[in-house]
Amino acid sequence: MAEVAPVQPCLWFDHQAKEAMEYYVALFPNSRIRSITPYPDESLDEHFEGMTERVLNGEFTLNGVDFVCLDGGPMFPFTEAVSFVVHCADQAEIDRYWAALSHVPEAEQCGWCKDRFGVSWQIVPANMGELTRTPAQIQVMMGQHKIVIAELEAAG
Repeated sequence: MAEVAPVQPCLWFDHQAKEAMEYYVALFPNSRIRSITPYPDESLDEHFEGMTERVLNGEFTLNGVDFVCLDGGPMFPFTEAVSFVVHCADQAEIDRYWAALSHVPEAEQCGWCKDRFGVSWQIVPANMGELTRTPAQIQVMMGQHKIVIAELEAAG
């Protein structure tokens, strides 16, 4: 039996869990889908009506971090109250993740974006603490959508 991480994020999707897992593992290095358990056939129980081919339990790894997910319906949509931080080595990496994950412009601020599934991400440089030491740098960051390292360095 494989060892289970002591704490794991669980993502509740309406009906896009498999699509999201496939998208994320293609985007992040060191990632893979570990397992997908579909809902039982709806003919077995009326509680599963409309859930055929949906994910009852999905297990996947993103850049070494284990996640679980499910298709649970629209009752509990994602909010910005929970986000995942992606620490990037340089501007090129920020740009790549931003292009792939930013799909809701009105949700963008200070390196935060929301993907097409509604999940919130913080796409930031690994040295963000060093780039936001002065009030001027913080002011620049507060005006940014995608983080632009050169602008933060220039404000320092």
